[in-house]
Amino acid sequence: MESKGRESTFDDILDALANPYRRQLLVALLAHNPQDDDDRDPLDVIPAPDEPEVLQTELVHVHLPKLADRGYISWNREDNTISKGPNWDEIAPLLELIDTHRDELPDGWL
Repeated sequence: MESKGRESTFDDILDALANPYRRQLLVALLAHNPQDDDDRDPLDVIPAPDEPEVLQTELVHVHLPKLADRGYISWNREDNTISKGPNWDEIAPLLELIDTHRDELPDGWL
């Protein structure tokens, strides 16, 4: 799925970054593109989840579709790949800012 062709608003970008998994996945894509999604945590960004089955369901039905719908990622379910999407440039500057200042952020932000 790809974005419907409209430019993202700041609220769209903040909504995409509202979840820790999505933040970590997007920041990880800054340096590693494309990524393999053959397990529940393709970028090894989740520290030992308590409920991996719930997480898998959330990834497939919430997190990855949300990012793909906005065009921030391209998610190919058949090939199990995640890569930067057609609207990546809309979110990249904020991701780069977060990544550059990750050591200054409070615990749990990234």
